[in-house]
Amino acid sequence: MKKTFRIIGILAVCIAVAWFIYARAGNNRVAVSKDGTKIVYSVYGKGEPALVFIHGWCGSRAIWDKQVPYFAKKYRVITLDLAGHGASGRNRQEYTQEAFGEDVAAVVEAAKADKLILIGHSMSGTIILEANKLIKDKVIGLVAVDTLENFEYVATPEDRIKYIEPLKEDFVKNSGPFMREMFTKDADPKLVETVVRNVARSDPKIAVNVIEHYFDTPVIPLLADVDVPLWCLNADLWPDYPEINIKYLKSYHLRVMPGLDHFLMVEAPDEFNRQLDDIIKQIAK
Repeated sequence: MKKTFRIIGILAVCIAVAWFIYARAGNNRVAVSKDGTKIVYSVYGKGEPALVFIHGWCGSRAIWDKQVPYFAKKYRVITLDLAGHGASGRNRQEYTQEAFGEDVAAVVEAAKADKLILIGHSMSGTIILEANKLIKDKVIGLVAVDTLENFEYVATPEDRIKYIEPLKEDFVKNSGPFMREMFTKDADPKLVETVVRNVARSDPKIAVNVIEHYFDTPVIPLLADVDVPLWCLNADLWPDYPEINIKYLKSYHLRVMPGLDHFLMVEAPDEFNRQLDDIIKQIAK
């Protein structure tokens, strides 16, 4: 059951982004997703390919604050708040992975990005695959950050009962305990407690709806539309299964950053930026 616990952790730990403050509040633009939901995004820098950074569950574009200055020196950087998150609209009834893919596509269209790399953290590993289906003529590469460890994983009914039902019963009480399990014993306690506190501030209805749909989205069918390199840049807190993944996608690549937790872009931003920059160069060459 470690793997199922890991999937929830991928979703949960992302809420720590509430810790960040929008450092560039004046750079807010608005795109309109397919269902009419307003999606707020920001654009920095110039150059190709454009890098589109997508946050995870209950997060916001501010999760990438330690990446924007580094990459905006060489590339056009686009960050966005998915529907129901950050400053974006919350009028959606069902927060599906497919609808989130449409959010990304709407931003790419509004920003007039023609050559791009999609970079998705946590649950957005699936979202970049959904977005790729819609804008694959523009995508030259995909980078999944600490996610997509095993393409074959599918949530079971038991997983849903064990992990989703407690969140429905008492979101504030039951969302916190398992989140602490998403960090090593050496993790910064302030970061851990910030994550725990901020999850309680999430909209329970939206958060649970997102998890339910995430569990309903298998990875393998989405790979049929991937004809560009897909890199996973992962921590090593949980195992990866490259021998499984390569069977389904020959363009799959894995790079591991040892000793880190799920929130690796914040824990070790300098090294993360170097690793991601190297991956981008390999995709773009």
